[in-house]
Amino acid sequence: MAIFNIQKREIECKIVYYGPGRCGKTTNLEYIFKAFKKQVTGEMVSVDTEGDSTLFFDFLPMGLGKINGCDVRVQIFTVPGQQKYSSTRKLVLKGLDGVVFVADSLAVRREKNMLSLKDLQQNLKEYGQSITRIPLVLQYNKRDLADEGVPIMSVEQMERDLNRQLKVKSFEASATRGNGVGKTLQECLKLTLISLHKELQWAK
Repeated sequence: MAIFNIQKREIECKIVYYGPGRCGKTTNLEYIFKAFKKQVTGEMVSVDTEGDSTLFFDFLPMGLGKINGCDVRVQIFTVPGQQKYSSTRKLVLKGLDGVVFVADSLAVRREKNMLSLKDLQQNLKEYGQSITRIPLVLQYNKRDLADEGVPIMSVEQMERDLNRQLKVKSFEASATRGNGVGKTLQECLKLTLISLHKELQWAK
């Protein structure tokens, strides 16, 4: 849920990168932080923990222009993927406005992708939100590993596993190289801004 500050004429919204452990959520944010340096208005805060690259969140505010005369600021978070951090994942989801679900293209991670998406759906439900109604984009990460002979799933397989019912936009990506990272974020931002605009119109 976006925060509207009438005095500052500012709207602050929240996008969360979700997905299984080591799928590339933190790598996405690190690339965005470097590639979109001019749009970043603060420092990125990262907390590493044993066995997972992110314990709590990476914090990345970005200036986005105006909606109805209000400046828009975006906070971008990641969640830890490991199962033992389920309570932290749920906490980070609180008050979100958009989600990027990062799926791991490695064939051995197929089940983990599906379990993580189910976990997202359940956590949203507990906050009274539906995965079919929030601004959501899927990213199929690590596509570059095919060049190294690593077994990865086909996009068609991942679409069947993860997007058959959701039918949202999906992007092939390599977060380490930066391929598809900007497109994924831009689509999620676009959907989130459309949603916020509707919310503002409704509030009137």
